[in-house]
Amino acid sequence: MKLMAVTDDCQSILELAQEITQIQYSVDFIQIREKSKTVKEVMTLLEYLDKGGVPKEKLIINDRLDIALCSGIQTVHLPEKGLPVQQVKEQFPHLHVGKSVHDYEGAKEAERQGANYVLYGHCFETNSKKGKAPNGLTPIIEMKESLKIPVYAIGGIQVNRLQALRDVQADGIAVMSGIFSAHRPVAEAEHFREAIQHAKKL
Repeated sequence: MKLMAVTDDCQSILELAQEITQIQYSVDFIQIREKSKTVKEVMTLLEYLDKGGVPKEKLIINDRLDIALCSGIQTVHLPEKGLPVQQVKEQFPHLHVGKSVHDYEGAKEAERQGANYVLYGHCFETNSKKGKAPNGLTPIIEMKESLKIPVYAIGGIQVNRLQALRDVQADGIAVMSGIFSAHRPVAEAEHFREAIQHAKKL
């Protein structure tokens, strides 16, 4: 099971750069999802990360295709109502493209259009989706029965819920507040990594 950390758009560029640089060894991917920040600010963040030795292969740019292209980052993540996967893949076939989905049909369509993975949520109750009922785990079972691309789970992901996600054969988890909103983000990232590794041995 892969571990993707997703930034929460709540910190300064410098603070975020420091945290990402520190957690890079505990996670497989870091999705840069800073919707309130300017292009210049995100590009500055990427410069900090480059200086901090964070491999571009670990970075995913949320929504901003222009930033991904200009910074040489190979993976872009598209929101459910963002650019069509097929259009991006046709214009930029070298890019690795992920897509946010909220049900089986959306995942199937994303795969048909050429997505390299889907990010499904929200799986559990989460503060970032207050008042919205979670979509549950059943759609992941459907996805794993027919999709050939990886399925990541997001939304209310906690260490004590990893076994439930393993039971439905999720390929990975995406964690936002569980890491970046934590009092000690580095320790929490390592906690998730250790839990995943421990589950592998069971």
